[in-house]
Amino acid sequence: MTPSYLSHFGLSLAPFSKEIADAELWLPSSKSALVEELCEALRQRHSVVLTGEPGVGKTCVLRALRHRLPHGGFRLTYCHNATLGRRDFYRQLCLALGLKPSATAAAVFYAVATHVEQLGQERTHPVFLLDESHLLHQDVLDHLHILLNYQWDSQALLSLVLVGLPELEGRLSRRHNRSLYSRLHTRLHLSPLCPEDTAEYLRVRLAHAGCERELFASDSVAMLHEAASGALRDLDRLATAALREAARKKKKLVERDTLARVLDSGSLED
Repeated sequence: MTPSYLSHFGLSLAPFSKEIADAELWLPSSKSALVEELCEALRQRHSVVLTGEPGVGKTCVLRALRHRLPHGGFRLTYCHNATLGRRDFYRQLCLALGLKPSATAAAVFYAVATHVEQLGQERTHPVFLLDESHLLHQDVLDHLHILLNYQWDSQALLSLVLVGLPELEGRLSRRHNRSLYSRLHTRLHLSPLCPEDTAEYLRVRLAHAGCERELFASDSVAMLHEAASGALRDLDRLATAALREAARKKKKLVERDTLARVLDSGSLED
């Protein structure tokens, strides 16, 4: 069922939905530059740690990376369940790679390592994207650097991209993780949107939904940015709730009082 606020504002689709193609993702120049740094690190066969507060766009960055990297020379494998022990972690990795997981931790690791070597022989560079890495078990962290030990033609056969909250950097920098940390050559941090980014983001997403006019008054944009603290996830939820409230009140513009009611009521449904 189409939400009523879409017809009220003449929108062809929900402007702040997660359902958007990788090619149509919008990132401000600062985040586009970060994606390019990430791409360049992987072209150099480096491993990466990417940190950021919840909701600032880490998943968007990974999706942009997937879109920008040439498909021919790279194979990206995404793993999101970081709370597993070492054996189950590698079993998850096997499944993501399309391999049959084995019974023992050693056999599972061997299957992954052999697959990595085979990809290297095919001139395909595997990249393992490990989301929520701040939750990784210590026995997994203790073992990850072994995956990075494989070399071929003096180049790394595999790149890891560890993605997580800022505390991930602190965990990795501890003495007992230094072997892994020293192999993460590129260390990136994703900052929240600035006020100008927020205003542009609203315009771009509304235009993608078929609306070229402003739907948010300038003071409500500033208020929206402050309430979301520059986090894309909260911005999407608040902007959607504000459009719903404005449509309910038969208004064609989201003004400060409309947004204030949304914030006061905690109306943040998607």
